[in-house]
Amino acid sequence: MANVLDLRRRIRSVKNTRQITKAMKMVSAAKLRRAQEHALQARPYAQMLANVLQSLVRRTDLYNEQTGEIMHPLLVEREEKNVLVLVIAGDKGFAGGFNSNIGKAAQRFIDERRALGQNLDLEPIGKKAIGLYKKRFPLAVYEHKEELYDNDLAKHIEDIRHRAVPIEVAAEHPALLAKANIADVAAVANSIIARYERAEIDSVYIVFNEFKSVISQRVVVEKLLPIRKLGVHEVTVIEEMTEEQKEAAGKAAHESGVSINEPEETAAEREAKKFGTADVDYIFDQAPERLFRHLMPRYITTQIFHALLESIAAEHAARMTATDAATKNAGELIDKLSLTMNRVRQAAITKEIIEIVSGAAAL
Repeated sequence: MANVLDLRRRIRSVKNTRQITKAMKMVSAAKLRRAQEHALQARPYAQMLANVLQSLVRRTDLYNEQTGEIMHPLLVEREEKNVLVLVIAGDKGFAGGFNSNIGKAAQRFIDERRALGQNLDLEPIGKKAIGLYKKRFPLAVYEHKEELYDNDLAKHIEDIRHRAVPIEVAAEHPALLAKANIADVAAVANSIIARYERAEIDSVYIVFNEFKSVISQRVVVEKLLPIRKLGVHEVTVIEEMTEEQKEAAGKAAHESGVSINEPEETAAEREAKKFGTADVDYIFDQAPERLFRHLMPRYITTQIFHALLESIAAEHAARMTATDAATKNAGELIDKLSLTMNRVRQAAITKEIIEIVSGAAAL
């Protein structure tokens, strides 16, 4: 059994750890509030953009009357042979099962698609997602070709993909979560859109942790492309929180002063929803093809940006819950060690008294 000095050192070490986890919990709670505010601030724009597109679809034909072609290539559906999967995890640890749950859901989806004989391109977002696939799957290899024509007056530049294995990492985005900048997200979205329009990929899915409140979260695999119905989230895989996880998250949120209720829909948002379904003959200044060409990429960008903001909020909520549990466990361990130390000290005192009494009796 350890002596009193060793137990005191261990109690001091656990107390220091408890101070660290308590501070991490407070920091995560503050970051969670800001992340919720950012998600709420981005929601009206995304909702109105979807409503404008819904209104446009209701009042125009999706096919060109003269050519018979569909208005926008993002609405074209093809047989899914090459699938792109965006996996959004976290940048740091100490978040409980947040990162592992996303990895499991993504791997389950990958296994299902491979069973169907499909090729998969992965684009992990966040350092934890990148670390998950860095050693498991190789990076995609592109051959850069430049060809001169018209008597060397013009140049044709092309990057040719050489696929080596069915599952490859097409791109990595380590800084996208840290900045959460709409311009960076737009660059990623435009790259994906260009590849879809060139038929390099046939569908796009995004794996992330959907966040509505601290006790209302789920890991989802959502279909991003092709667009089947505007404003509707097509979810294929769902992994809900358990009752134990909800209870732990609720207690941590209550102690940190974070609301567990889902944000209520504002009057402006309710009015915005009526725009897409109102029986009003709106007059559009531009041709439907031009409107689709400009609004569709923005719609995809807002979908990815919305998933990014929700994943950030979910990560902070998971870290707040995990550090709260660590703080409570540290307190319980301190109590157990203190009790053990008192017993050891009492046993030592009793032993000394017995030795003194025995020595006195021997005299």
